[in-house]
Amino acid sequence: MQEILIGGQNGIKVFMDAAMGNRHGMISGATGTGKTITLQILAEGFSKIGVPVFLADIKGDLSGITAAGKSHEKITERIKQIGISDYEQHGKPTVFWDIFAKTGHPVRATISDMGPLLLSNLLELNDTQTGVLYSCFKLADDNGLLLLDLKDLRALLTWVGSQDKALQTEYGNIAAASLGAIQRQLLVLEEQGAEHFFGEPALQLDDLFKTDFSGNGVISVLDATDLVSKSPRLYATFLLWLLAELFENLPEVGDADRPKLVLFFDEAHLLFDQAPKSLLNKIEQIVRLIRSKGVGVYFISQSPLDVPEDVLGQLGLKIQHALRAYTPKDQQVVKSVAGTFRANPTIDTESAIQELKTGEALVSVLNKDGSPAQVERILIRPPESQIGPISEELRAEIMKRSPFHGRYEEEIDRESAYEMLKQKTEQQNQEKLEEQEAKKEKKAASGGDRQRQTVTEALIKNAARSIGTTVGRQIIRGIMGSLMGRR
Repeated sequence: MQEILIGGQNGIKVFMDAAMGNRHGMISGATGTGKTITLQILAEGFSKIGVPVFLADIKGDLSGITAAGKSHEKITERIKQIGISDYEQHGKPTVFWDIFAKTGHPVRATISDMGPLLLSNLLELNDTQTGVLYSCFKLADDNGLLLLDLKDLRALLTWVGSQDKALQTEYGNIAAASLGAIQRQLLVLEEQGAEHFFGEPALQLDDLFKTDFSGNGVISVLDATDLVSKSPRLYATFLLWLLAELFENLPEVGDADRPKLVLFFDEAHLLFDQAPKSLLNKIEQIVRLIRSKGVGVYFISQSPLDVPEDVLGQLGLKIQHALRAYTPKDQQVVKSVAGTFRANPTIDTESAIQELKTGEALVSVLNKDGSPAQVERILIRPPESQIGPISEELRAEIMKRSPFHGRYEEEIDRESAYEMLKQKTEQQNQEKLEEQEAKKEKKAASGGDRQRQTVTEALIKNAARSIGTTVGRQIIRGIMGSLMGRR
């Protein structure tokens, strides 16, 4: 049996059974109480037993996980208090990722892979606009139009708007106002830097399942410092897309001795804020079922109540750092959080949550039979890797040595909806132009015949008048001559 040491105190050590690693977990607590360090030591623990890890670095502090830690008297004291005998300081194999491609390998996904549900949430569309987006995706599928980047989607929306009457019978009413609203939201998204995310080459999921030559799981660190500040919805949408892609593509593994992959989602409330009910239901379903694919999901937030109750009920590991209760509302939150733990007769959970010091936590793990263990109050073990970020120079050096160096950096722009619709539009315009020219020629030809007929008719009439006049004169002259002759 493989175990991960979380911490301990007063002769008690708390381990997490690695076989329960795919039962998910929660790390919560107020700002500055030690959540980031707890995330770091769990990521180290999984890597040490050969489990690859993906984590989102919100504050920019977690890049130090790739470098060995440094000795410090507080670390020495903490090791002694917990009773750790095999503590060694070293870093873990790490790959850096960044949607903006500044501090890590670029991370991309295609519009088609993202799908209308996640995309409508990202664009903050209402129900009517979401329905229009679904129709556009259906039309793209029916016509073999690849939606890879934002310009593909814009081109599709423009083309649909120009063909709305012809498409209405098969795809329903596609209001111009809804198309315009979606286009405006795409401009906002583009200003937030989303054009860097949508495109190819897209992230290959297999690249997250790597181990090094020593059997340590590779830790993939997503630099999300700029992402969260510029576009928190894009951050949340990317994490949900990753979760959905893993669920759709991974095979069932059943009960294993350890997970195949573990995900750490910091600022977890962003995944659920303002999400429509349909998306929340999808998230709950994925969290419940993805453990059968060997994937563990760990949420990090200030309060467990930031996560929907249906999702919270799926989380096996609970690590609670200090919460402050300054108002009646805060006190109610503390009481609710305390109620999520299995009681320990030696601990007043509600009081302990407010008394915890930095680096101290209430922890409940799962027993071998899957039942929650009693809550324990412990000190979180110190990390073996560096606390805090590494230098820019070291990060650049690690990226150059990365097995993915050069694989994602150059963007690919192959033929997709933009090019295909541009060609189709040019062809339609050419056909219209030829049709107009044909009409003009026909009209001109028709007008020429009438003109020739008019001239001929005029000549005939003139000739008739002339002949009539001459004959008339001759008749008159004849009559007059006869009359004159008789006289």
